[in-house]
Amino acid sequence: MNKSAFNIKLIALILLVTSFIGCKKEEEAILLETGTVTDIDNNIYKTIKIGNQWWMAEDLNTTRYRNGVVISTISGTDNSAWSNDTSGARVPNENTSNGAGSLYNWFAIHNSNKLSPEGWHIPTDQDWKILENFLGMSVDQSDKTGWRGSNEGDKLKIAGEDNWQTYGSVWATNECGFSARATGCRLYDGSWSTPIGSVYMGFWWTDSEKNLNEGWYRYLDYKRSQIFRSHVLKTYGLSVRCVKD
Repeated sequence: MNKSAFNIKLIALILLVTSFIGCKKEEEAILLETGTVTDIDNNIYKTIKIGNQWWMAEDLNTTRYRNGVVISTISGTDNSAWSNDTSGARVPNENTSNGAGSLYNWFAIHNSNKLSPEGWHIPTDQDWKILENFLGMSVDQSDKTGWRGSNEGDKLKIAGEDNWQTYGSVWATNECGFSARATGCRLYDGSWSTPIGSVYMGFWWTDSEKNLNEGWYRYLDYKRSQIFRSHVLKTYGLSVRCVKD
């Protein structure tokens, strides 16, 4: 074999080995650490470790507080009762059939009976920022309101047309295993944000208060790859994720 042919084969071998190592590293990078947590109703939720945080990988769906006290359940058609509740309420998510949990108002997540399972808590605004920073959002961006970041929202969304309406080049990747679903929300006046069965948007409470009337939340949309941060009236009904203490 001449020197030129030998060099060509050597280069090809190096490229093959490098490619194999790269693939192995990529496979290792997507390995996710998972677990479960059980609430007072014996609902079992998948959990996922993202950075140094453990998150529920499903929306909360309990009908009772941690100590067994029943959460007030208000019908999806009783707009008056919903808009006037200040003690804590839930509504089964009648807006979608994709396995979503319940929607809760602010007063439920701040009820002294505790909404989250033992050893877990409702994430604060800062807990959400830690998650966003781990996914690639800068600290400066995470402190802003409105749409922030680049593709961190796509990394949270679970794929599938029954979970998120497809739109252009915006794709749900669920890279971190958070498995966010589009569930809509219940508005302050008791009405619903989107038509029944639509999978356009998802909203999640934080435990952080903006002022006496409003709390901070996060919002994902099928048309956007970023994560929206703002605050809404406490009579809204939003989804809830919990993070480990």
